[in-house]
Amino acid sequence: MFSMFNKPLKIGLVGLGKIAVDQHIPSINANKNLKLVAGASPNGRPQGIVAYPTLDEMLKAHPDIEAVAICTPPQIRFDIARQVIAGGRHVFLEKPPAGTLGEADEIKRLALAKGVTVLASWHSRFAPAVEAARKWIAARKLKSVKVVWKENVRQWHPGQKWIFEAGGMGVFDPGINSLSIVTRILPDAVFVKKADLHFPGNCDAPIQVEMDMVSGSVPVRAEYDFLQTGIQTWSIYVEAETGETMNLHLGGTEMEVDGKTVIKEKEAEYPGLYAHFYDLVRNKTSDADFSPLRIVADAMLIGKRIVAPDYIE
Repeated sequence: MFSMFNKPLKIGLVGLGKIAVDQHIPSINANKNLKLVAGASPNGRPQGIVAYPTLDEMLKAHPDIEAVAICTPPQIRFDIARQVIAGGRHVFLEKPPAGTLGEADEIKRLALAKGVTVLASWHSRFAPAVEAARKWIAARKLKSVKVVWKENVRQWHPGQKWIFEAGGMGVFDPGINSLSIVTRILPDAVFVKKADLHFPGNCDAPIQVEMDMVSGSVPVRAEYDFLQTGIQTWSIYVEAETGETMNLHLGGTEMEVDGKTVIKEKEAEYPGLYAHFYDLVRNKTSDADFSPLRIVADAMLIGKRIVAPDYIE
């Protein structure tokens, strides 16, 4: 167990794909309280990191690893997390935290029983304008919320076939980022009332979704599209009963109030996440909120399935 705080927390990575290379590795290396010891992946071998084919081999070679960040596709995270927790190590879960709500709840239970930290890492909650948006909303009664999250899967997820497999979530993979923001900034729980799920004929996950939700008495509309070309859109539009408006753009890096930009900063989500993870371990607590995953699960449960054209990368 990690108990001494005069030395960096020693971390291992499982899954050395794009998100690990782009975000996890540089964020860990930039934090003086953390030390990246090694990684595990059957294929990935990023420059500058000692890598092993399996988690077992990594932990055998480096038994001093105190925490593991799991950056694999969600379908296989549960067994990895269970093994890490059984060894008394803390767990950083890339989003979504698991392939199902049942698995996520069991990871939380196992971590509590073992006395280790688990973080369900909703990185978009650490976008620079999210907390300001939450405070703006807290001071007002809302009329409506609209989410428009549209991006090009061929640009952002090239070659990632798992994303359209069962459990890969399809367009909900980026869309859940918006749900992590919505569930953070709105004071009431968010519930799905209706969803249209467009599944390509050759895929097991949706490529487009239109969804109607409610938070308290406030209607929340979400529109997701994985085939957006040209300008990519990651925006949340909020209108108060007074007519005032507050909009988040570019995933929460920009905030507008009544059409005027009040926050515009560079994305720095993962450094904030890892600082949060270190604080959780230090304080012997966890952050395991699964509400964004629950919304996706509810949409899949009550949504109408619509056949879309086959997806060809």
